[in-house]
Amino acid sequence: MALDQSFVGRTYPPTEPYEVGREKIREFAEAVGDTNPVYSDPEAAKALGYSDVIAPPTFVFSITFRAAGQVVQDPQLGLDYSRVVHGDQKFAYRRPVRAGDRLTVVSTIEAVKSLAGNDVIDIRGDVHDEGGELVVSALTKLVARAADAAEGEA
Repeated sequence: MALDQSFVGRTYPPTEPYEVGREKIREFAEAVGDTNPVYSDPEAAKALGYSDVIAPPTFVFSITFRAAGQVVQDPQLGLDYSRVVHGDQKFAYRRPVRAGDRLTVVSTIEAVKSLAGNDVIDIRGDVHDEGGELVVSALTKLVARAADAAEGEA
């Protein structure tokens, strides 16, 4: 069943603040194999004009994807998460995420489409710091695969 187009533009409440820690940044950079010292060495970050270590660009995925859970779990939307695959991810930064940031995310449904029986939903996660400044917008595309015809006959 196709998702309801009237959900386009729906915005969900902000998440609880997520405090970005140096160790989380270092662990993430290590996990993705990025050895840039600005992710682990405060002095290297300061030498480039940052107040503390900064996070790799994809670091915010974990908090924006968690925030998108509000959309995915919205019973009125009716998305069958058991059929969802991650289709695409983009980030539009205003400034880097840095250690000490306290970030909240507001999720908005940007688009709902049906392609070849698959439901496609675009979710924008706007990440703000404690002062309300927009830090980054994460654009997530989720695809809910169509049910196989054979499944319907079982």
